[in-house]
Amino acid sequence: MMPGPGQQAPHWRAAPAVPVMMRQVIYALLPAIACFAWFYGLGVIVNCVVAVLAALFTEALALRLRGRDPLPAVTDGSAIVAALLLALALPPLLPWWITFTGAAFAIGVAKHLYGGLGYNVFNPAMAGYVAVLVSFPDAMTMWPPARIGDLDYAGLSGAATLVYALSGTLPAELTADLVTRPTALDSIRLGLDRMQTMDEIRGGPVFGDFGGAGWEWVGNFVALGGLWLLYRGIIRWHIPVAVLAGLLVPATLFWLADPATHPGPGTHLFTGGALLCAFFIATDPVSAAGTDRGRLLYGAGIGLLTYVIRSWGTWADGVAFAVLFMNMLVPLLDRVTRPRIYGRGPGRS
Repeated sequence: MMPGPGQQAPHWRAAPAVPVMMRQVIYALLPAIACFAWFYGLGVIVNCVVAVLAALFTEALALRLRGRDPLPAVTDGSAIVAALLLALALPPLLPWWITFTGAAFAIGVAKHLYGGLGYNVFNPAMAGYVAVLVSFPDAMTMWPPARIGDLDYAGLSGAATLVYALSGTLPAELTADLVTRPTALDSIRLGLDRMQTMDEIRGGPVFGDFGGAGWEWVGNFVALGGLWLLYRGIIRWHIPVAVLAGLLVPATLFWLADPATHPGPGTHLFTGGALLCAFFIATDPVSAAGTDRGRLLYGAGIGLLTYVIRSWGTWADGVAFAVLFMNMLVPLLDRVTRPRIYGRGPGRS
């Protein structure tokens, strides 16, 4: 930690406490959540509420079972941050029990099974997301289009959205095909499989100027929140820059080589979870690498794997799988990038 303005060593500024850091992350997420709700409906608010309640309940239960006082951990904000990140990754139309399952898995398994805060190997939010993705694949496709440019969209009211979240049933006159659309990344995958060009694919109503319609605005607010965290010193620049470089460099090269069959870098940046990953998910201080060089390799690996999965993998967006895979490599990255102790040569312990 660098000394603050007007300070000289040895008067170093103390690192912010966990509750202070978590509050800053929550504040930084709020504009993106509001923008998400504006374009995609109140389902994201329902997801946030259910995920937060499930995360806090599971946190308290796990600590009780471990014979510890749950109050400090429940109030430090870490479970709430994991829940909000999970909620932003889930479709806005989702039955409550799926959201609850994802949040409970994130906290109960990915966090407390490994010892709790500071000991989890995997990013809890992404572990919870993958758990529900592989368990409820059909429900995880319930993405409505953004409320711009899609004139034939039969959108759900706030009341109907709440009924669907509580019961899993739509109004009698509506079907899933009427209230949902393929996401921009799904449209790209389906279109390329049908031998369409990117210009033809991007003519669909789910696309905006660069990426997914609506997602461009959400991405802008995510980036603003991330820049706020950088300014406040909550996160460091290494991982966000490396994630974006790892994704955008190969995207740019393949796009320049064949723009008809490869999405441009702007599409990758403003579609799916790229920006959320770069500023909020990959920067998790526990499951990320601990050295500067390790952070750069860790972030670059996430970005590159995201591009590979998006281009040739099974899933339309590879952020969660890329993060979890790189989480497994963190011990190795920390070991090989550990700074050499002053006065000792290479190969000496």
